[in-house]
Amino acid sequence: QVQLVESGGGLVQAGGSMTLSCSASGRAVIAGNMAWFRQAPGKERKFVAAISWNDGSTLYADSVKGRFTISRDNAKNTVWMQMHNLKPEDTAVYYCAIDLKYAPSLFIEFDAYDYWGLGTQVTVSS
Repeated sequence: QVQLVESGGGLVQAGGSMTLSCSASGRAVIAGNMAWFRQAPGKERKFVAAISWNDGSTLYADSVKGRFTISRDNAKNTVWMQMHNLKPEDTAVYYCAIDLKYAPSLFIEFDAYDYWGLGTQVTVSS
């Protein structure tokens, strides 16, 4: 069993920045690709960004490319997402997820991920 805990959400004005973090626990070594998804009210959960365990390669949704940066520290079992130039449409609950299947590729599909955090609310005011 792996637990994921997100932190860093809150309220920010449009154009501002925020950094989310996600800490994993439950095993001595947590080797898996990690990702961020988000879900706005009344909408489905959508992929935001992912990062590989092996080589740190990354994948981003088009809507956040150039504004969001995902990073990780394997030794700390932690992943971050720096968000810049935030827009009101970025308002959502942001979820951290991990894929423990040692996949060589990064996935944008919801069901590729094995464990999820409870989410952290990000609200961007206009």
